[in-house]
Amino acid sequence: MAETQIADYMVARDFLNSLIPPLKKTDTVQKAMDWMNQFRVNQLAVVEEGEYLGMITEEDLLDSTQLDATIGQFPLKFKEVYVSEYQHFYEVIKVAHAHYIQTVPVLDEFGKYKGVISLNDTTSALANTYALQDPGGILVLSMQDYDYSMTEIARLIESNNAKILSSYVAPDPLEPRKMKLTLKLNSADLTRIIATLERFDYDVVASFHNAEPNYSNQERLDMLLKYLDM
Repeated sequence: MAETQIADYMVARDFLNSLIPPLKKTDTVQKAMDWMNQFRVNQLAVVEEGEYLGMITEEDLLDSTQLDATIGQFPLKFKEVYVSEYQHFYEVIKVAHAHYIQTVPVLDEFGKYKGVISLNDTTSALANTYALQDPGGILVLSMQDYDYSMTEIARLIESNNAKILSSYVAPDPLEPRKMKLTLKLNSADLTRIIATLERFDYDVVASFHNAEPNYSNQERLDMLLKYLDM
């Protein structure tokens, strides 16, 4: 896929924050804490000669009484936590949420460090996505894998003069043998759609109404976290 085509899909490399620098093992605790305060993050990546070594956290540094101690003296965390530069920004948010981190390291295809993405960056990206800007509602369905038919579900939804704007499939954490299907629809009133789906034995486990398009960035991020069911 050409680079210009990849960019159209909102991949990680498009949201790198050039202002947040990585630390080196020889940098001091004082420097790390100053940078965390300056960039308002709780973690910073540690990099040596392009290799991502992990992250140092504010919690780790607060336990230190020696401000001139070097980062190399601390055990680093999140060595295996990163995304590749061509992963979709939804994956960035999933990784950040799963590990409770504010910055997500990005590596290239050769495993070299490219930079970080902050949650603020992904919130801004979310604010520009059509599916969440458009007024409508979100439905979450739980079902067996063999009951999944997007064609049939779309037909039932369209019979109520609504359309699916986007969808997401994930394992059901409460029912290991089931899956969850999350749908963003262009309809603000989901009452008739829910009734139709339930009449055809679909289990609607949650619904989120979204009739007002003027949401803040944080509210859009909260919606996406629900949308990804993390």
